[in-house]
Amino acid sequence: MSDATQPSPGNTPRRWPEIPPTSTGLRCRCPRCGQGRLFDGLLKVRDVCETCGLDLSAHDSGDGPAVFVILILGAVVVPLAFAFETMAAPPIWAHLILWPPVILGLAIAMLRPMKATLVAYHYRNLRHEYDG
Repeated sequence: MSDATQPSPGNTPRRWPEIPPTSTGLRCRCPRCGQGRLFDGLLKVRDVCETCGLDLSAHDSGDGPAVFVILILGAVVVPLAFAFETMAAPPIWAHLILWPPVILGLAIAMLRPMKATLVAYHYRNLRHEYDG
């Protein structure tokens, strides 16, 4: 895919480099310039990039990030809970105290970069519509 152009104030087209979606997603940055912050708050995507002016309001990740986080957490936490049960044989209240904070903390930590990565992939796959 070639570099996209965007008209700048001087009527000369601005070239935007192709940035890997995982790179901008993990850093929660704008998928076009890689510099501007993607989120306004915890999970709300900004309307416009503060650096390059990309309209981010059309980029929607839907329920995809939540689905991926649930599947990944299930694949990680369930074996850990089984291993903890097998090795320590704790009472049930120990599981009830241990796992909810672990799951909640990991879910919150994973949701932002997962949503940013899916927004970046959405931009990459529909770049021609947003960059002219």
